[in-house]
Amino acid sequence: MMLCWGSSASGQLGIGASEASVFEPRSCCMFDGRGLKEVACGSHHSLFLLHDGSVYASGSNSCGQLGHDKGGWRPELVGALDAQKIAGVSCGQAHSLVVNEQGQVFAWGAGEGGQLGLGAAEEAVRVPRLIKKLCEHRISQVMCGKQHCIALSKDGQLFVWGENSSGQLGLGKGEPSTLSPQPLRSLCGIPLAQISAGGDHSFALSLSGAVFGWGKNSAGQLGLNDEQDRAVPCHIKFLRSQKVVYISCGEEHTAALTKEGGLFTFGNGSRGQLGHDSTRNEPLPRRVMELMGTEVSQIACGRHHTLAFVPSTGLVYAFGCNTQGQLGTGLRGNAKSPLPVRNIQPLCIGNTHTKAECYTIGKIHSGGDHNFLLLSTTKEGSSCPEDFRIMNTTKSIAVINSESLDSWRMKLHDNSDSSITNDIILLFSSTACWNASFLDQSDDGHFKTNPKVPGIDFNAVRLLFETLMKPAFARLLEQMYKSIVVFLLTGGKALLMPVFLESYTSAALRLLEKLHKVNLKVHRVEYNHFYIPDISRLVDIQEDYLKWFLRKADIKMRYPPVQGSVTLCAYPFILNAQAKTTVLQTDAELQMQMAVSGANLHNVFMLLTMEPLLARNPFLVLHVRRNLLVSDALRELTVYNDVDLKKPLKVIFDGEEAVDAGGVTKEFFLLLLKELMDPIYGMFTQYSESNLLWFSDKCFVEHNWFHLIGIICGLAIYNSTVVDLHFPLVLYKKLLNVSPTLDDLKELSPTEGRSLQQLLEYEGDVEETFCLNFAITREYYGITEVKELVQGGKTITVDKTNRCDCTRSLIQYVFSDSVQEQYSAFSSGFLKVCGGEILSLFQPSELMAMVVGNNNYNWEEMEKNASYKGEFSASHPTVKMFWEVFHEFPLEKKKQFLLFLTGSDRIPIHGMASLRIVIQSTAAEEHYLPVAHTCYNMLDMPCYQTKETLRHRLTQAVEQYEGFSLV
Repeated sequence: MMLCWGSSASGQLGIGASEASVFEPRSCCMFDGRGLKEVACGSHHSLFLLHDGSVYASGSNSCGQLGHDKGGWRPELVGALDAQKIAGVSCGQAHSLVVNEQGQVFAWGAGEGGQLGLGAAEEAVRVPRLIKKLCEHRISQVMCGKQHCIALSKDGQLFVWGENSSGQLGLGKGEPSTLSPQPLRSLCGIPLAQISAGGDHSFALSLSGAVFGWGKNSAGQLGLNDEQDRAVPCHIKFLRSQKVVYISCGEEHTAALTKEGGLFTFGNGSRGQLGHDSTRNEPLPRRVMELMGTEVSQIACGRHHTLAFVPSTGLVYAFGCNTQGQLGTGLRGNAKSPLPVRNIQPLCIGNTHTKAECYTIGKIHSGGDHNFLLLSTTKEGSSCPEDFRIMNTTKSIAVINSESLDSWRMKLHDNSDSSITNDIILLFSSTACWNASFLDQSDDGHFKTNPKVPGIDFNAVRLLFETLMKPAFARLLEQMYKSIVVFLLTGGKALLMPVFLESYTSAALRLLEKLHKVNLKVHRVEYNHFYIPDISRLVDIQEDYLKWFLRKADIKMRYPPVQGSVTLCAYPFILNAQAKTTVLQTDAELQMQMAVSGANLHNVFMLLTMEPLLARNPFLVLHVRRNLLVSDALRELTVYNDVDLKKPLKVIFDGEEAVDAGGVTKEFFLLLLKELMDPIYGMFTQYSESNLLWFSDKCFVEHNWFHLIGIICGLAIYNSTVVDLHFPLVLYKKLLNVSPTLDDLKELSPTEGRSLQQLLEYEGDVEETFCLNFAITREYYGITEVKELVQGGKTITVDKTNRCDCTRSLIQYVFSDSVQEQYSAFSSGFLKVCGGEILSLFQPSELMAMVVGNNNYNWEEMEKNASYKGEFSASHPTVKMFWEVFHEFPLEKKKQFLLFLTGSDRIPIHGMASLRIVIQSTAAEEHYLPVAHTCYNMLDMPCYQTKETLRHRLTQAVEQYEGFSLV
């Protein structure tokens, strides 16, 4: 059922041509029983949306805004939308917008100001057209002003188009009107819940209740305490503490509804539309005192009037202009204070023989000078629907506790559509936005029940987290918790007082941490889904690390930090590999500065005591000979203590005068590791199937050699040098105290790993088929030995009951027991340089990338960053031929070239942008091969005349390379 009142001069009420104005609500029966979902009101026309997705229109059709040509006195179907299931409608002065369930937007009507977003200014478009520029985005809300439009996408992006004479698009000062949708980048990163458009002004509301306004402000309708237009979104600070949940705009006034049911109005008050018993303009939001003590749950603004619904009394109040009967009071004349609309109260219709139908207030719609009220129908004796709340974050939702958890789980598993997922996101949204700051957790990691959130048991929430399937889990992570953190890091400082910002940021990060802990248990998404990609842009990572470092060291800072006490390094799962690299480099620089400062302080003291011979070098200087590289490195590194290893590294090759600016150090690492990995020492076993190395359980070198390799790996990280080490991921897992798994054995020895997998999955007689016991055989230099995995393992047969134990024991033996001494020596050397709290920030794969780089190749980026010497330049014919040949190489050949040029086929963790190669011309003739100066990433190349010659010579050079080819 629907009630309507106000102006009907153009047929906008859809009740025929009988009268120009309706002064009291009148029943409209044209959609009875057909499921009317929503109504949109323009200046002189209306759109009616049914639950089946069909759209009807009535009213003025001067610019084709009805989308049909059947006359406007009665609602008629917009036939051009038959193939669409429409989800939302909106009307401007003389144009219309709809959005379908797929998030596509259609527009029609007046278009001279670009308000249709079709890319061209047309006086009238009489058939709905698709706005193609928005097709890449899934739009969830659309709103029309007089001659401008706003659209909000599901991923939180805001788009604007149309007239911009007063800055109503928010694109910036002096920006012209636009004929097609443009992103409003100034609100990027702020999770928005609702948008609204007035005559020539616009509003956006964030999930946390922050209100942003822009556009025309001649009457103070932006609530900024002045009457100056704004060309960019401005935060309405006066409403910051009010917890606003809904915004509605008139032509030159605005109304805001708070979570507690308070109504604030501001802007033009000349017709009493602000409800303050006055006709003055109000440049600041002011509460409507007449409605104090009542809880308003809905508001709607027409052109010069305002409606408010109070569910406790069932009354709709109206105030403002009444020239066309738009207040519905049955009276003539404007009203400066709220008056009840006549004939609107919950009522039951029926007789003694049938159950009565009860009508309760549904939703109010207003625009122009007319209004509609939808009534909800229930059978007498059944429970009526709860009071409708327009803003999602205040919508009534079911409680979640240990008793209701099973029903929530069943809903999750039984519902194929996204509605239940939306409910869950809604639940976590409301608790996160309004109550996160009260959230606490006990020592065992469980949530404490929050007394501020009735009906919410957070341990039940944790269990529900674990129940979520991957799509819902990912949506909760991406669309809610990460968005909240990004919002607080971007706009929070301007919107919130420091104490609240710190509290909300801490609470949001702790909620995200809880979700991360659940994910570690149930493995719904990969760990990198928790990364905030732009984190290095949002915060100063170096400053954040220093705050975290000082807190860990229990050093009290003299001045309060810029961003309060919250440090992102305490939540390393949100930091991507690049951010963590910055953290590690910052730590390295800090440790180096401390070591150098200590040495310098010691030297000053020695000078003062006249003992200069006891001065310390502020650098870690290694003097080595090329022909005795390993023994010299061992000798040099054993004389230095742990503090010395933190100093900047300088390498001097005996008899050479080259100054170490980085290239000599890289050459030292490459040559030393090549020799240490030589099979003649037997320190490592190479697994031919995976081409990976692991510690040999039988070797004939002293354990300090393994200690040396650990130090070298640590020094490589500390001095930002990528080294070519073919160790599996399990090495870095062990360094971070993560236990090895069967997947690690599959990586190192695929055949052995697959065999164990088959053993675990075999359904038949394991004992008869596999004939295994808890022992393995190993061959050392032609001698076969049997190693028991457990005491008495030779006599223990593997069967279905103990095959998991056998698998665990074998993994423990391969990665730990058999190489305990070798690994311990390596790890002690590595941790001597790179130990401490800093390692706790890294995932194993991230630590691995720090040592050996990664394989995120971007060959075009490498070409872009290349530099040239001698005759060569980017436009030189030989250089052009070189890049043509290189880009034609298959991936493996390109990796071979990278190995040939840099000493590693992997790239630094910062990506190709940090890999700078140099191509230098030589005077050599064409039959000479290109030569790589590996420690400087430099390629010497003759000026080849033909592409085929260049391809042949380059291929020869790359294929003949055997590793660590240094000139």
